[in-house]
Amino acid sequence: MTALILIDVQRGFDDPAFWGRRNNPDAEANIAALARAWRGPLVLVRHDSVKPGSPLAPGTTGNAFKPELDGLRPDLVFAKTVNSAFHGEADLHAWLTKRGTTDVVLAGVQTNTCVETTARVGGNLGYRVVVPVDATFTFDLEDLSADQLTAATVANLRGGGFAEITSTKEVLDGL
Repeated sequence: MTALILIDVQRGFDDPAFWGRRNNPDAEANIAALARAWRGPLVLVRHDSVKPGSPLAPGTTGNAFKPELDGLRPDLVFAKTVNSAFHGEADLHAWLTKRGTTDVVLAGVQTNTCVETTARVGGNLGYRVVVPVDATFTFDLEDLSADQLTAATVANLRGGGFAEITSTKEVLDGL
């Protein structure tokens, strides 16, 4: 069984004054396409930032999920305060194991932090991890562009054997 895990698809990431320039303006449309077509377990993970002034802080409008997720009926919704979705309020590994889940598809924000970290941990736990990279986005960081960071994540995940890198279309074609 394969679960779709949507990571940190939150309104607070729409604040360019806080985050800077982002890549992949089509990410939300691809995330929505995956979520609407999905017929297996669907998990929504929210980042509850503990950093003062963060647009992802609990109780702020930025902590809410983006409108592309409105109307979904997820099987599990939980928060985390660190990068990996496997280290949140819910025991994601136990939840997936109980349902016989062997494969996970990961999409969301940010490509090089929470998506990559979740993929690495998932791979270490023995899941077949699939990342449709066009259903993720990130921001410029220090002297690297968002596209360079995404390319590094793709190389890390693929080269390290943590995940298969694919596209939204390829995932949808396989449903």
